[in-house]
Amino acid sequence: MAIAREAEPVSSLREIREAGLDREDLFGIYRSMLLTRGVEERGHILYRQGKIPGSFYTGRGNEAGSVGVATAMGPDDVGCPLHRDMGVHITRGVEPWRIFAQYMGREDGPTRGRDGNVHMADSQLGLLAMVSHLPAMLPVAVGCALAFRIREEKRVALGWFGEGASARGDTHEGMNFAGVRRLPVVFICDNNQWAYSTPTHLEYGCETLADRAQAYGFEGVVVDGTDVLAVYREARRAIEKAREGGGPTLIESMTLRMEGHAVHDDAFYVPKELFEEWAKRDPIERFRTWLRANAEMTDEEEDEIGAGVKRTLNQSMEKADASPLPDPSTVTERVYASVEDLDTPHHK
Repeated sequence: MAIAREAEPVSSLREIREAGLDREDLFGIYRSMLLTRGVEERGHILYRQGKIPGSFYTGRGNEAGSVGVATAMGPDDVGCPLHRDMGVHITRGVEPWRIFAQYMGREDGPTRGRDGNVHMADSQLGLLAMVSHLPAMLPVAVGCALAFRIREEKRVALGWFGEGASARGDTHEGMNFAGVRRLPVVFICDNNQWAYSTPTHLEYGCETLADRAQAYGFEGVVVDGTDVLAVYREARRAIEKAREGGGPTLIESMTLRMEGHAVHDDAFYVPKELFEEWAKRDPIERFRTWLRANAEMTDEEEDEIGAGVKRTLNQSMEKADASPLPDPSTVTERVYASVEDLDTPHHK
């Protein structure tokens, strides 16, 4: 029997207005979702052209989850998004051309040609770059939340992880510490049903991963990860609760990884029927339909948004392709932070 609360879908424009969004905000969310998918689709093209070193990872099917949560974040909040969460970077303001530059290892990418092609973040936008050892970023998010508590700042940290990563000790340690100290942190589990090729029924024994939150002393919520407005509403509630001293929340966003673990994986192990079922719940098409029915989005408005996204992507590809490769002599620069680089040095 499930313990965690199961979130209801958003039923009307009135409900979402009460959650803090107006019509222009809704169109902005739609644009961010289109940009997110478009960036990753163009990334596939760059990979096939041999312009992306290493492998390539996407979050197709997770656009609602990533954009919905990022939209709920405050300007001073921080987050540790992972490789399925491109929408977080887009929503927080990372320019698409810089993402393409990152893909290709160019100087103008967020890491200036260093680290993996998706191991990126812009700290000026409140984002912390990921590492491959998932969920190693959860203790980092918890550490940020602890710093906010010590400094008496009304800021919230968000940490993302996949359902497969929930089996690691970092998840337990981060959530246990956050629960004991009632820290201002929100945990986001992108449950895409496959830890590489391992299905969920071989990953954990509880009904939902959000059920585990109760053992750590805070609330767990399960939300449909293809419903961007439901994700936004639940993330906003959790973030504001944390900001006001109410402690952590674990949000389990249910979706399906609609592509393989990476480009080298054709996902042959996922039943075709499962892909077909979840394709009917495509988050972008679902939100487009909702906007037409509830926000009276016209053909002209839809076409304008779509054309603007295509124009942005085309211009971004050209600009990124003109970005230079980094000078090898600078390889050790900007790898470690000096005391002078820190906004608040630890010894002050």
